[in-house]
Amino acid sequence: MRVLPVGDRALLVELADGEEAGALHAELLRRRASGTLPAIREIVPAARTVLLDGVEEPGRFADELTGWEIPPLHARVEDVIEVPVRYDGPDLPDVAALWQVSEEEVGRIHSAAEFRVAFCGFAPGFGYLTGLPQQYAVPRRATPRTSVPAGALALAGPYTGVYPRSSPGGWQLIGTTGRVLWDPAREPAALLSPGARVRFVPECR
Repeated sequence: MRVLPVGDRALLVELADGEEAGALHAELLRRRASGTLPAIREIVPAARTVLLDGVEEPGRFADELTGWEIPPLHARVEDVIEVPVRYDGPDLPDVAALWQVSEEEVGRIHSAAEFRVAFCGFAPGFGYLTGLPQQYAVPRRATPRTSVPAGALALAGPYTGVYPRSSPGGWQLIGTTGRVLWDPAREPAALLSPGARVRFVPECR
C-alpha cells in the first residue's frame, strides 16, 4: 500500500491489484457504516487505487491507514443484481475463436460467473465488472466503433461492462440487455455501484 497526498484534503491509495483495491474499498465502507471511520467526503475506487476526498486530517489518517489489517475481499451480503441478456453480439464469433469454444459456450461460460463491480467510470452508469477467470480476458478491438448501442454487453481485458447509452467504444460486443443502467429519474440513478454483485441471465436468442 502506498498513500499519496492529493492537494490539501485528499489521499490517493495505491494498491498492488484490483483485489486489494476492492478489499480496501469494502473495509472503508464497513468502517464508515459502523461509525469508526474519520470524516471523509468521498471514497472513489478504481482499478488499483482508492481516492479519499475531503479528509479532515489527511496526514494523520495516512499514517493510520498504513497500519490497518484489511481482511480479504468477501462477497457482499446484498442480493445479486440479475441482468437478462441475449448473447447475440457482433463480436461473439471472434470471442468464441479466442476462447476456442463455440458461440453457445461463450454464453454459458459468461453467465455461469458471478461478477463484482470493481469500480465505475467512462460514462455515468458504466461499471467495470470482474469475475471471469483470467484465461478469458480478451483484447479490445483493433478499430473502435464510432457508435455502440445502449445495452451492449461487452468484454475488454479482464472486465465485463454494459454500455449505459450509445457511445463510441472499442470493447468486444457479445450480447445485449434491456436493463436500464442509468436513469436520472431513478434513485439511485445507477443500477450498478462499486462492490455490487451481478449475474447475467441468458434469454433465448
